Amino acid sequence: MGVVAFSSVDYWPLNTCLFVTDFLGNNPRFCYYWLQTLELSRFNSGSAQPSLNRNYIYDLPVQIPERSEQDAIAELLDSLDAAIQLRVSTNKTLEATARATFQSWFVDFDPVRAKAEGREPEGMDAATAALFPSELVESQIGPLPEDWEVMQLYGIADFSNGAAYKDIHFSPDNEGLPVIKIAELKAGVTANTKFTATELGERYRIEQEEILFSWSGNPDTSIDTFIWDGGPAWLNQHIFRVRENGTAPRAWVYIQLKTLRSTFAEIARDKQTTGLGHVTIGDMKRLMICKPSGEIVLAFDGIARPILERIASNQLAIRVLASIRDTLLPRLISGKLRVPEAEKLVEAAV
Repeated sequence: MGVVAFSSVDYWPLNTCLFVTDFLGNNPRFCYYWLQTLELSRFNSGSAQPSLNRNYIYDLPVQIPERSEQDAIAELLDSLDAAIQLRVSTNKTLEATARATFQSWFVDFDPVRAKAEGREPEGMDAATAALFPSELVESQIGPLPEDWEVMQLYGIADFSNGAAYKDIHFSPDNEGLPVIKIAELKAGVTANTKFTATELGERYRIEQEEILFSWSGNPDTSIDTFIWDGGPAWLNQHIFRVRENGTAPRAWVYIQLKTLRSTFAEIARDKQTTGLGHVTIGDMKRLMICKPSGEIVLAFDGIARPILERIASNQLAIRVLASIRDTLLPRLISGKLRVPEAEKLVEAAV
C-alpha cells in the first residue's frame, strides 16, 4: 500500500465530495469519513432553526490526499466499522436467541403444551423437560402451567430511580463521573455528556453491566431496557437501576423486561404528552406476570447468562473499536498520521 505525502495534495472546493452521483475521481468512502470531521456548527446559516445552507460552505477550499492515500485511509476505517458492525449484528442474534427461548418457555408455554399432547418438548434435554408440568390451568391472567404463580412485575427485582441532577452539580471540566441520561443509554458517553463530582448517594451510582430501564421519553425510541457498558457513572432521573432481589436471576429479569418492551410502549403512549410518555411504579405493580418454579428459572439462567456475558463482551469491544476509529479519523484525514502507523496502533489495541 503506497503512501503519498500530504504536501502533494490539491485544494478542491468543498462540493467535490458532496455529490453522491459524481465524486470526481475521489474515493466515496473517504469522502464519507472526511465529512465526519467537519465542525458543521461553524456553518450554521443563522436562521431561527439551526440549518446548514450549502452556499455557506460550497466554495470552501479543503485539502485532500491523492486517490491511493484516500483508498488506504478508507480501507482501514472501513475495517474498523466492519468489525463494529459484526459485533452489533452478533449481539442482535444472541439477544434474539435468548428472547426466543424466553418466549417459548414463559409466554407460549411450548414445553407444557407439548407434554400435555404427549409429545417430547423440542430443543431441550430430558432433565430440563422434566422440570415443566404437563398441564395448563386457568388463572387471573389466563392459562398458566400448573403450580406456576402470578406476581407483580415490580416484584421481580429492585427498581431504583436515578437522581435529579441539576446544572449546579455539573463540573465544567468533566471532573468526576459521567451522568447517565437516556441519550447516554443510546449513544454512550459522548462530548455532550455532563460530568459531576457531586455524590448524591451510592444508590445513584451504577457500575459496568448494570441493567437500566428507561421509563420516560418517546414510547417508541426511549422506553426500553439496556445493559450499561460505560463503566462507573451516576444515574439521572427517569431511569431505573434494576438489581436482583432474590426472586429471579439477572438474566431472567433482563429478558423479561425486554420481552415486555411493546407493552411498556403502549402504557407510555396512553399517557403521552408533547411526544413523551412514561411507565410508573404503579403501572409495574398493576402489570401481572407468571412466576415459574425456581428450578425452571435457573435452567433458563444457565442458557441466558452466558449469552448476556458474550453480549457484554461484544459491547465493550464495540466501544473500544469505536474509540480507536474516532481517534484515528481526524488524524488520518488531516495527514497528521499515516496509514502504516495507524495500522500498528490498531493491531496493538485489538
